[in-house]
Amino acid sequence: MDYYLIAGKAGERSPAGLLVEEFVLCDDYTAAGIDGAEWRPDTGAWSASAELSRAIRADRALRDRVTPVSRQEASDAFALLGGGELPEEAGLRTLFQERRTLPTSAPLNLGSGGSGTRPRRYRILFAGELGDDGLANARTALQLEPTGDPRVVGTASVDAGGHGFTWELRRIGQGIAWCVDVTATKLGSGPAPALGALLHHHRQAIRDQGLIPVTVERFA
Repeated sequence: MDYYLIAGKAGERSPAGLLVEEFVLCDDYTAAGIDGAEWRPDTGAWSASAELSRAIRADRALRDRVTPVSRQEASDAFALLGGGELPEEAGLRTLFQERRTLPTSAPLNLGSGGSGTRPRRYRILFAGELGDDGLANARTALQLEPTGDPRVVGTASVDAGGHGFTWELRRIGQGIAWCVDVTATKLGSGPAPALGALLHHHRQAIRDQGLIPVTVERFA
């Protein structure tokens, strides 16, 4: 699960609310939706969060009030705001009231090879901006090597369990959004746990630098 503290104003240190989210993934690890719940101390109750989930990704001013945090940090803030003990994740799932559906489509098939031989190409999209420290941390977390392309921060590759993966961190626009493009260069036709684990790791690694994951798409 992903946890976010929402401040009343940009720059305020004290949170005014808590947002809990969980991506809903398809069998091929693309994102089908986001479940979530919002809690505010003025009501002391959990409520539907689909609109807030959309807004923190679309509204830069609101996003400036949002801080991605760990579960422990969320738990500490929840207690300080008077909520008591933060429910375990199984309990939080029972509070999800409305799913924010994400657009999905079948990946393009531009080759003649079988599904077991074609590379799978994914994009993990993020909203927000990376500062110098966040960029340095992202390079380390993703083990990136420089490319010389100003649009591509770096690239990396790994072979694990008979599978081959490459990935790169890219700027979109003037840095207002970012993405990690992942290619499974060697993968069978069925879902592979190693691919799901890699996509999850990269999504969380960039989220840890303050960006908000938007979706996980598949292009091939």
